Amino acid sequence: MAKRSKGRSKDVNPKVAARRAARKAAQKAFQEGQVSGPLRAFEGLPGEVDWVALREVVPAATATARTTEEYGARDITVVTLLPGLLAAMHRSDGQILVALQTPSNTPDPSRDVATALLAALETEPGTTLAQVDLSDEGPRLQDVLDTSVHFEVTVHDTFDYALDPEDEVTEEVSQALEELADSIVPTVKIEDAEGAYWCRMSGREYLRWSRPEPEEELLDALARLHARGESTLEEGTRLIGTFRSCGLVIPVWELVRGSEADELTGLLPAFEERLANALAQEGELDAQERRARASLVSRQVTLR
Repeated sequence: MAKRSKGRSKDVNPKVAARRAARKAAQKAFQEGQVSGPLRAFEGLPGEVDWVALREVVPAATATARTTEEYGARDITVVTLLPGLLAAMHRSDGQILVALQTPSNTPDPSRDVATALLAALETEPGTTLAQVDLSDEGPRLQDVLDTSVHFEVTVHDTFDYALDPEDEVTEEVSQALEELADSIVPTVKIEDAEGAYWCRMSGREYLRWSRPEPEEELLDALARLHARGESTLEEGTRLIGTFRSCGLVIPVWELVRGSEADELTGLLPAFEERLANALAQEGELDAQERRARASLVSRQVTLR
C-alpha cells in the first residue's frame, strides 16, 4: 500500500491542508490590512539596526545570541540565509542556526523567527526545518533571547557557515554552496558604526546604514541636511534614497567610485554629528526642506 500511495501524489493530509489554508488566510488578512504587526519588530533587542540590516540588505552574515534560562540558556547563531531558504537548522554538532531571510507569513518577523528557533531547539541534531507553522500568538524573540548578550555580527563571503565542521562535504554540496556564493554582493560591516554596511554592486560602491531613529524624525533631519547640501559623506558622494523595513529607515549613499570600506571609518562620525544637530532642530520644515523631504520619500523603497 505504501508503494501504491506514491502514485497518489495529489492526496493531501487534512492537517497539512488545514495549516496551509490557515497560512494563506493569515497572509490575505495581512495584505488587506486586517492584521498589523508591531511597527518595530526587533525593538528591544540588542543591535536592533543590525537585525534589520541582516534581514534586508546583508547577503551572508552570522550573529551571536543566547536564549534565556527559561528556554535553556542555549548559545545560538542567527544567520541571514540558509541554503534552500530553510527556516532553521540543528546541525549534527549541536549548533542551532536560525535564518532571518525567509518567506515571512505573519506581520511579526520577530515572532516568526522565534517560532522557528523554538522548533529547532526541540529537534534532534542533524535536523533541518524548511518551514514552521506560524501564528499570531506565541513568544517573540524579545521573550526568548537574553537581551544582555551582545549581537555580534560577522559578515561572510560564502554560505559555508551552514556546514557542520564534523561532516564530510560532498562534491555536490560544495558545488551548490559555491554557486550560491557567486550571487553574494560583496559586503563589509563598518567598524564602530552600528548598522552600517559598505557594498559593491555593478562596479559601484554604496553605503547602507540602518538607523535607530523614528522614521518621521529621521526623514525630517535628512531633509534639513539635504536642503543645506550637508547630506553627503564627503565630496563625490550622494544620498540616493532610503529603504524602509521593520519601522526603521536605511539611507543609501552612492560612494566615490573605487572607495573601500575602511575609508568610511573616519567619515561616519562627522555625519552623525551633523545628523544629531538636525534631529535636535525644532520647528516646521521650510519650503526647500519640504521639497527635499518629498524627494527622499519618492525614492523610498519599502522592503517586505
